[in-house]
Amino acid sequence: MKIAITGATGLVGSRLVEKLNQEGHQILVFTRNPNKAQKVFPASAFSNLEIVQYTPKESGEWQKSVSGCDAVVNLAGEPIAERWNDQQKQAIMESRQIGTRKLVEAIAMAEQKPQVLVSGSAVGYYGTSETTTFEENSPSGNDFLAQVCQNWEAEAQKVTESGVRLVIVRIGIVLANGGALGKMIGPFKMFAGGPIGSGKQWFSWIHRDDLVNLIYQAIERSDMSGAYNATSPNPVRMGQLCQTLGEVMNRPSWLPVPDFVLEILLGDGAVVVLEGQQVLPQKTQATGFNYQYAELKPALSEIVT
Repeated sequence: MKIAITGATGLVGSRLVEKLNQEGHQILVFTRNPNKAQKVFPASAFSNLEIVQYTPKESGEWQKSVSGCDAVVNLAGEPIAERWNDQQKQAIMESRQIGTRKLVEAIAMAEQKPQVLVSGSAVGYYGTSETTTFEENSPSGNDFLAQVCQNWEAEAQKVTESGVRLVIVRIGIVLANGGALGKMIGPFKMFAGGPIGSGKQWFSWIHRDDLVNLIYQAIERSDMSGAYNATSPNPVRMGQLCQTLGEVMNRPSWLPVPDFVLEILLGDGAVVVLEGQQVLPQKTQATGFNYQYAELKPALSEIVT
């Protein structure tokens, strides 16, 4: 197949490109920074890969490249776990909302349309709660991240008007050697790890390899459409996550990180870690999806070692 990807140089996108490359597919990488993409995907190792420079929030020549693709995967967006100010919040919103709008616009114009758009979203769609359990049919929340996800998904939804199948993956916290977990591993290495905030908040996670396999399944399976939770069937509370990380790294997990420290570092962005949600992948499991890492300890062991 010929598959176009936005957000290809990121934590998830780069691993997806590796998998597609191993499977022998043709890959089209839409990127704002071709030099970075060339370093991440050297031509010697990725002979079936083409790099297209694009302006995600603007129409342009790049949009013509979508024609002839079998699938499009949309993973682009400004990082969430950063310090938020008004400018950053606008960038978080627009990178997803307008970026997806321009991609859907490209699909609508394509002479030879893709069969499917697999578009990212996040479990932030549901809002936060210490007591509620969320699955794919649960209503959306009303905080800033929930609003971002609603607007993001609403833009993706328009692709169905072109007769293109849509799969939305609502992604939990991705466990990999980088991202949120990468920031947590540092203090543990220095014997200064411990629960963040109350430790009681829910942590709905997914191993990066499982997420990549789910996206791949969504491309291949014509019976999949609509929203799917990209999370492990076994969410944990933050305290349990940190305790398990300590066990796997053979380090203590006793030094809690107070709320105010995170708020100083991340501002409003601290909400991602300080408040959580218990999300279950009911619809995902109903497809028969086979998790490599359904349990936390093997997932962390694979990453840490």
